Amino acid sequence: MSGEERREAEERSLSPTETDTGTPQAPPLRLWLLNETVQPRLSVIVPTYNEGESLPGLIRRLSQLRDIPLEVVVVDDASPDGTGMLAESLAQQHALPVQVLHRLNKRGLATAVIDGASVARGEILTVMDADLSHPPEALPALLAGIDAGAEIAIASRYVVGGGIRGWPPLRRLISRSATMLARWMLGLNVRDPLSGFFAVRRELLTDSQYLGVGYKLLLEVLAAHRSRRIVEIPYEFVDRRLGQSKLSARELLSFLRLLVYLKARR
Repeated sequence: MSGEERREAEERSLSPTETDTGTPQAPPLRLWLLNETVQPRLSVIVPTYNEGESLPGLIRRLSQLRDIPLEVVVVDDASPDGTGMLAESLAQQHALPVQVLHRLNKRGLATAVIDGASVARGEILTVMDADLSHPPEALPALLAGIDAGAEIAIASRYVVGGGIRGWPPLRRLISRSATMLARWMLGLNVRDPLSGFFAVRRELLTDSQYLGVGYKLLLEVLAAHRSRRIVEIPYEFVDRRLGQSKLSARELLSFLRLLVYLKARR
């Protein structure tokens, strides 16, 4: 991105935006912190809310993937613990290109991914959590899946070789039940349609309209692009050791609402 293009993007981000009803809304505040000598092939979109404890470890591990020209796009929802400001500091400490997108309030993971995709520079976009549940070391395998012809590469807990470490039985039951319900209601053959760790060709996130409800954007992507080539890559999900889980009754309700909507639209 040239300096002129970056200034235009900043001006757009500071211009009034409107809802579908025409009501003006405050736009997200964008801070660009880039190493412009590197043109990333892969953009890693990382939504954050109170992830100050785990974000440094994630950036450090991503910076060790030197064989992949990548950038990190941190999308922070005004975290009370200062995650957004920490991300700015980390961007200055590493040669790894980092963009930090500040949003004015907590607006949810799915919309954070959509906003991050709009400023990402890579031709391939990856979504992953900041809490280290998704190992950065699995990124080369996801990228290889795309290079082999897939348009969507899913890091899957539920294929041979995948798994979950650190979850109690109840959490496992909830995940399995939600996965089976999604596959049945939407007629999906994917084993892990609720994975939060996946890679797609850029246009699948930037050229489509999504509701952005809750925290399972992949489900919308799969429902909207049933004919696309998909590959699942096994990985082991590791429960977070730092910070607090964002799963709540409200998020579960949003998931059920999204399922009903996508079912009705089939």
